[in-house]
Amino acid sequence: MCHGDLFDPAIADTDTVVVLDGAWHQKPAARHKEFLALLARGVRVIGGASLGAIRAAELQPFGMTGVGAVFRAYLQGEIEGDDEVAVGQAPDGDMRALTWPVVNLRHVLKLAVCEGVVTAQAAEHLLAALRAVYYSERTTAALRAVCRAHHTDQFGGWLDERRAADPHFGDIKQADAVEALEVALAEGLPRPQPRPVPESGYYRRWANHAAAQMVGGQRLSTVVRVAYQAFFDPSFPQVWNGFLKHRSLHPSDGGVSVPLQQRVKAVTGGAGGLPAHMLFRPVPDLRDEDTVARLLGRETPADRATIIRYQACREAARRTVRGFSVQAVDDGVARRALLRLWDVTPELLEEAAAARGFRSGEDAICSLKVFIAGLVHDQEQRGESADVR
Repeated sequence: MCHGDLFDPAIADTDTVVVLDGAWHQKPAARHKEFLALLARGVRVIGGASLGAIRAAELQPFGMTGVGAVFRAYLQGEIEGDDEVAVGQAPDGDMRALTWPVVNLRHVLKLAVCEGVVTAQAAEHLLAALRAVYYSERTTAALRAVCRAHHTDQFGGWLDERRAADPHFGDIKQADAVEALEVALAEGLPRPQPRPVPESGYYRRWANHAAAQMVGGQRLSTVVRVAYQAFFDPSFPQVWNGFLKHRSLHPSDGGVSVPLQQRVKAVTGGAGGLPAHMLFRPVPDLRDEDTVARLLGRETPADRATIIRYQACREAARRTVRGFSVQAVDDGVARRALLRLWDVTPELLEEAAAARGFRSGEDAICSLKVFIAGLVHDQEQRGESADVR
């Protein structure tokens, strides 16, 4: 699992979620707030083996249940770093670990000491040497090479024999994973007490990026749909102003209802000069149906068809353009495209972005990148030079 997975709307309040391994390195790991949000709803969350063990040790006071030897080691402070459980895997297909995590190495070395295969001192030196090998390179072949370099070939041979008899020998991560599933299936595990979790702008943006709807058999991101309206509907500034007026009268935090212009006067001291969109830049909650309906009130079937087509253009670019990704689109390219799209000068970009609900001009530039492949395709289809590049 990775960042965003726990926002899946399929997770019901009555469900039990078991977290074992987590993707990281090339992908952001699931944040603590994501776990806390589930626990606050009363969802049972069990963690063990790897990332699940780390998060369970950290969030046990908030109701997360930890299981297994790895969890206990983290909880008791015997181990600390996430490097203890890191393993290398193939980018797709078979997801079995290709390398040895430190927790498994420490475990098998303890067993080897107990059986007299190596001395405690030799095991300590061997563990330090193996730990020094980068996690994605700590293969079985690397393990044997380290054993030879430290004159402990007998440990490598012993481990090969034990693994031949039992492929899961010494794999405490696998044992903990099985235990976590058994606990999840058992009866009587209490649920955490529902509690409010304060939302920050960061959390809401994370949640928004997980929001999506099925439209015509296609899964469309709500963030992308709203961004499309903000970029391509000339009347969206009026839509955003209407949202600000509604939000001012109906604060999402349960605050006092105040007309928008009254809030503006309170902030400016009645001096005026700044429009509401320059003073207030709330992050809309795209999990809220009423908010989505307000922001997408002018969306047409043609808009959704274009979003789907642009999505296909992005996928085609990923396959055919070496190194292409949305994040790799040059900032200058996106900036020039945005200035042309909105027909504004660089000096007016900040206000134009705020009027359409973006936090800043830079936020708008980054958000446009998801549409660049589609814009290039459309220019080429019209026989124009793809000058957004």
